[in-house]
Amino acid sequence: MNDSDAQGERPARDLDDVADREELRRRYAMLLQELRVVLPGVQVLMAFLLTAPFAQRFSDLDDLGRNAYLLALTSAMSSFFCLLSPTVFHRVADRTARRTRLIWSIRLAVIGIILLAVALTSALWCITRLVFGTTEANVIAGAAIAVFAIVWVALPVAVGRQRPEAG
Repeated sequence: MNDSDAQGERPARDLDDVADREELRRRYAMLLQELRVVLPGVQVLMAFLLTAPFAQRFSDLDDLGRNAYLLALTSAMSSFFCLLSPTVFHRVADRTARRTRLIWSIRLAVIGIILLAVALTSALWCITRLVFGTTEANVIAGAAIAVFAIVWVALPVAVGRQRPEAG
């Protein structure tokens, strides 16, 4: 897992809490800004998942469907915890432990995004299976996993490996 946020930047583990204070603050502020974009989506997903059992057709779910719902619910809540943690670290953790706070915040943000993908895929599979059937649910969930892998993993890794053109 890479703890630098741009090509050519030193990894956060190589930064000094005192000498690189402003760089650490800048990176932390950037991370918190990124999380402000993600969190409303997770909140909407959680709201949907928390109200779903009260929907009319929820009782139609079989054991497999209920297990998929449970996976979606618990991974969404876990994602929410992980994605909120950098904000909590910012307010609660030792202010002089800048490097450690940043490293753990990046790790938790990545874990939170992975858990979000699990929650979205599980919820999608559960709903698609209930409405259309298992085969369709497997195809749709498989496609979602492929999109997550390409857009959230392969593309960022490929972009990170590109060298800037010499000007």
